[in-house]
Amino acid sequence: MRIDKYLKNSRIIKRRTVAKEACEQGRVLINGKLAKPGDEVKIGDRVQINFTNPIEIEVLDVSDNPRKDASKELYKMLN
Repeated sequence: MRIDKYLKNSRIIKRRTVAKEACEQGRVLINGKLAKPGDEVKIGDRVQINFTNPIEIEVLDVSDNPRKDASKELYKMLN
């Protein structure tokens, strides 16, 4: 799944356009490498998002269109 879509589906970032812009600005890393909006994310990847409060997550699932209450099961917070 594309990283911009994953960030939106997991509800880490509210809108896909904002997730896309974050990737283009170099604020998103996948396994320590800068991510482009179209880069694929898979189970086991570590994603770091550098906004005001940087967060790091581990991808647990990449399901498409999860319910709101199930979106927290797509990742695990690492910090």
